[in-house]
Amino acid sequence: MKPVCFFPKIAARAAVAFVFLAGQGIAEPSHGIAMYGEPALPADFSALPYANPNAPKGGRIVTGNTGAFDSLNPFVLKGNSPWQLRFFAYESMMGRNRAEPFALYGLLAETIETAPDRSWVEFTLREEARFSDGSPVTIEDVIWSYETLGTEGHPRYHTFWNQVAIIEATGPRSVRLTFNTDNRELALIAGLRPILKKAQYENSALTDATLENFPIGSAPYVVADFEAGRQVTLKRDPNYWGKDVPFRQGTNNFDEIRIDFYGDGEVLFESFKAGDISYAREFNAEKWASQYSFPAVQSGDIVKSEIEHQKPSGITGFVMNTRRAPLDDIRVRDALMHSFNFEYINDTMTGGRQPRITSFFSGSLLSMQPGPATGRVQQLLTPFADELPEEALSGYDLPASDGSARNRRNLRTAVKLLNEAGWDIVDGKMRNASGETLSLDILLPQNDNQNKAVVDIWRKSLEQLGIDVSVTLVDNAQYAQRTGNFDFDITKERRALSLSPGNEQRLYWGSGAVAQPGSRNLAGIASAAADAMITEMLTAETQDDFVAATRALDRVLTTGRYIIPIWTYSVGRIAHRKEMKYPDELPIYGDGADWMPQLWWWED
Repeated sequence: MKPVCFFPKIAARAAVAFVFLAGQGIAEPSHGIAMYGEPALPADFSALPYANPNAPKGGRIVTGNTGAFDSLNPFVLKGNSPWQLRFFAYESMMGRNRAEPFALYGLLAETIETAPDRSWVEFTLREEARFSDGSPVTIEDVIWSYETLGTEGHPRYHTFWNQVAIIEATGPRSVRLTFNTDNRELALIAGLRPILKKAQYENSALTDATLENFPIGSAPYVVADFEAGRQVTLKRDPNYWGKDVPFRQGTNNFDEIRIDFYGDGEVLFESFKAGDISYAREFNAEKWASQYSFPAVQSGDIVKSEIEHQKPSGITGFVMNTRRAPLDDIRVRDALMHSFNFEYINDTMTGGRQPRITSFFSGSLLSMQPGPATGRVQQLLTPFADELPEEALSGYDLPASDGSARNRRNLRTAVKLLNEAGWDIVDGKMRNASGETLSLDILLPQNDNQNKAVVDIWRKSLEQLGIDVSVTLVDNAQYAQRTGNFDFDITKERRALSLSPGNEQRLYWGSGAVAQPGSRNLAGIASAAADAMITEMLTAETQDDFVAATRALDRVLTTGRYIIPIWTYSVGRIAHRKEMKYPDELPIYGDGADWMPQLWWWED
């Protein structure tokens, strides 16, 4: 297909790419795409398999966030916006089917087309696609959105854009992106980038958006009202363009979603008990078992639902900033891991009801296997044996205590590790050869009561080792600013991981993100082995090679002692109004921002 409008990024790369493309086989447009193999749903599918296409429309629900907000623009680094906006108010070319590891189907795009080697991807826009103001979504909007997000938007969008050699219109409603990197996932990632309205920013920059001038979207919900820092009201657009698109059948059923903001989680919970909030997600199994017997639960007005899933554990815990000494020393990090008495903390916090995360992908097919690395995993890791901890190849288990508060054996090991790293107890303090005390500051949001309680227990063990510990509590805006600038020693970490991890792994653990402000690589991981394993994942052409590369990455990350893991969320827990219903069939990913409340409905 001959381009009708050329939009170059780099002229030299464009010329090379044109010659390269001339040798590619002819691709065919499709209704969907999967990371491996063919998408599971046929071209004539009528609804997602876990959606209720007959769900009634109507009802109003209220949800709660902790903290506050000072922005309604979720696409830039500046400001703190409600996290729900990206999911509820904006759309991308494709939408994800949560019943498959990684497969996309047409949303703004009618079809998707790729080269056999996925060196390029082409989308054809639906003719009926509209923004919420009624104006058509155009190819110019699409091209502008990719470029602007990739250059002016939040840094999480930059990595993808840097792997685009050319973006060009190939017809009145079609656009092609040609990549400069051998990365089979890029075609799918392209399908998930949000599309914004170019004309809105003819006289201003995306980064200049104010509370009153937030981006216009094309999704089922629009911001109808807000009170700075306190509440945002989203209303279902009665003129939503995509109401007949198969991907949208049975979704976005509530007429209104209001987001109220609370100072901390306990205040939010009390408001839920009082009936001010329609639903609450609970992440603490002990609290779920002991504190959800209030009158509304007993009367049946509030229902407790447990949502199963098949996804990896991901990583939740306390991340150590390796950009700063002495946390750049793995022996110090290992000592801190030994000092963290998980068994005692877990019993105190959850009654021992939640199992520990044992690796970044634990609980799934993608997790590192017990014992020494074998087969393809061993082959991948062996070239990096000199830079990796020995346990990456020989096998590794997290430190475990006897469950008592004393944790003596692990504390003795911690002292030994610190001694090896050049630290010794002098006058009751852990000091280095220069007499400096080992001091650590733990940064947390002021409303994070659960992690604060965990740190209060852990802190006693650290002080037993002669380490000076301070805990700094800041508001959400300061927390976002400080973590975005890596201004911390230790802070909380939560990274949900999918059954098809890909390009986002570079943002989480890649060396290219270490110095990038706003990067999600909070630990500052700069590992050639991690980079190589991510590349292997992204270029794998078979499921077996992909699984081996992910297991190898899991070993690199886990044995690197970057994050002290706590408990896994093996089941989703949602307490909700009895009128709120959800389909019987659950997606393999269970609960998530694009399942609850999108797939739910109100039934009196």
